[in-house]
Amino acid sequence: MTTDPSVRTQRGPVRVLVVDDFEPWRRWVRSVVGMQEQLQIVGESSDGLEAVLKAQELRPELILLDINLPSLDGLEASKRILVAAPETKIIYVTTQTDPDLVSVAMSNGVLGYVSKNEAANDLLRAIDSVLRAERFVSGVPQPS
Repeated sequence: MTTDPSVRTQRGPVRVLVVDDFEPWRRWVRSVVGMQEQLQIVGESSDGLEAVLKAQELRPELILLDINLPSLDGLEASKRILVAAPETKIIYVTTQTDPDLVSVAMSNGVLGYVSKNEAANDLLRAIDSVLRAERFVSGVPQPS
């Protein structure tokens, strides 16, 4: 990950909320993101409704959000988060790779979409891009 000062906030590291219902996956994300000095995990959530509440409470600059979540799916959660905190940037990190779903998901105002299968290679690149307000999509088959 770059150390481009444009991706840092005036307060210090970029504050990150991790939302996924699979704890081992959240642990992996914590380990990867935690090694980046310009990023700081400020919270975690295992369901969509809790993610909305934590986003309102913690005001993270970045949310790594799964789509398949209990209580409120990630698509609806992202809509609610972006209404409550429009400055928040969101990256979907999910197993879902259907191009039609990706199209719908990205129409919500979210800038990033990373397949969990590609996350080891692409998650930090996606974070860099999205924090620069650039779209990033990986691990999704292109329609023919």
